[in-house]
Amino acid sequence: MRPSEPRALDRTFCPPKMTGALLVSLVSCLIAISQASLINRCDLARVLRKEDLDGFEGYSLNDWLCLAFVESNFNISKVNENADGSFDYGIFQINSHYWCNDYRSHSENICHEDCQDLLSPSLLSSIICAKKIVSGAGGMKNWVAWRLHCAGRPLSYWMTGCFLG
Repeated sequence: MRPSEPRALDRTFCPPKMTGALLVSLVSCLIAISQASLINRCDLARVLRKEDLDGFEGYSLNDWLCLAFVESNFNISKVNENADGSFDYGIFQINSHYWCNDYRSHSENICHEDCQDLLSPSLLSSIICAKKIVSGAGGMKNWVAWRLHCAGRPLSYWMTGCFLG
């Protein structure tokens, strides 16, 4: 074979069965990791109701569920970097420039929270901060995704099948 010709992959060190098993193991681990931070829609509704968000500042549980879905797809540990260098944290994607301190850039830290606390499975820090955001000017309109996908739309289906007892 001349040096300019591409060489076929040498599979002597990686038999096909081993490659398949490795791939299945890797995918299984990734699925387990990604699902570990998700919360079920109805479980989230129960938590939000327990924390008195149903009707808070005029917003129903349906509004809160829609917000959590469009912002994070119910991912409690989601972190997203924005074009301006700020980050959004947690199930409600709360921004580090205004609401929490991530110690990476200047923050007004209006909620007086470490951004990492917004990733807690208990959701308490996220809920307290979200209440502060909604209580201020603009309410849920502070979230662009809520304005685009939830505001003024029928949202009753978000509670379908959820028994809050």
